[in-house]
Amino acid sequence: MKMNSNKLSQDEIDALLNGSLPNDLEEEPKQDINDYFTEIEQDAIGEIGNISFGSSATALSTLLNQKVEITTPNVSIVKRKELSDEFPHPYVAIEVNYTEGFSGSNILVIKQSDAAIIADLMIGGDGTNPSDLGEIQLSAVQEAMNQMMGSAATSMSTVFNKKVDISPPTINLLDVKQGEGTDSIPESDMLIKVSFQLTVGDLINSQIMQILPIDFARELIDQLMNPSSNDVNDSEPEEATVEPPTSVQNEPTPSAQNEPIPSDLGHSMNQKKGPVVQANVQPVEFPNFKPSQQTAEVNNLDMLLDIPLTVAVELGRTKRSIQKILELSTGSIIELDKLAGEPVDILINNKKVAKGEVVVIDENFGVRVTDILSQAERLNKIQ
Repeated sequence: MKMNSNKLSQDEIDALLNGSLPNDLEEEPKQDINDYFTEIEQDAIGEIGNISFGSSATALSTLLNQKVEITTPNVSIVKRKELSDEFPHPYVAIEVNYTEGFSGSNILVIKQSDAAIIADLMIGGDGTNPSDLGEIQLSAVQEAMNQMMGSAATSMSTVFNKKVDISPPTINLLDVKQGEGTDSIPESDMLIKVSFQLTVGDLINSQIMQILPIDFARELIDQLMNPSSNDVNDSEPEEATVEPPTSVQNEPTPSAQNEPIPSDLGHSMNQKKGPVVQANVQPVEFPNFKPSQQTAEVNNLDMLLDIPLTVAVELGRTKRSIQKILELSTGSIIELDKLAGEPVDILINNKKVAKGEVVVIDENFGVRVTDILSQAERLNKIQ
């Protein structure tokens, strides 16, 4: 309101008494999202949020062992100077920076009271009597948001058909009225706010909000509605990869152990099946399993050659508590202790004797041996 020597003028007093304000004192009109984005573009922002936070809800549900729902978003426009009206309560702000796929950042905003409940569940409580947000609690919330946004980035990779990655989110306490934590809010006069209804069991029925600059929102909309063909044409063709099953088992027959694999095996198989393109895979040449003269056990090896052994290929292992195992359902993802591209283990009667890489021969899986123990070591393993 216009002030003259810290006193109202007579015109201003009369205007207030009459229930009106002079033209130069009238409030600025509320910003309308339709002035910046069409309905289709607003739907696009909402759809990106739906897909991203749909997977995030699943990740958070697994962490908290509670039913988590993040419902249909509401898109609106916010002036930076009006943030105190939009966020009247103390909040927690989680800043997310994109390192691949997009150039930009946004923040997630939740009430501090909701964050305290999430933190209590993360550290083993029941969420009914959460502690104040200390360092441990904030770290727990940060980890929960890290898992959520990791799932969201994976979903965005699918939506935009390119790799999307983020840096580990940073967390800050946000109290706009007190000027605390506002540095994490994107530097833009006009911001997009996407509000989601968040429910966590019977403990939380609130909102989680996403704040992003208008320019970043336009970039997301443009890439969703107008995907560039150059991303496909200009990129180098990637080698097709095949996800092998967790365990591939085969019980070799005695004849398979006694006879070396012929070098023209792949060619003869293709001849039997007709005009099939020969797979570009070289057969593994196993050493002949001939007796060694070093020990008496090896001298008697011929007596053991007909014994069938179970050959298994193991992609990886992990450990989970009984509770986690009982929580598994269709669609659950189990992270193994091996990185993508690492050699798989070849087991004989559950004893590791070799390493290899998975290949595809026609329509079947196979393993090319890359590293194997000596014959003597293998004999010791299978005894």
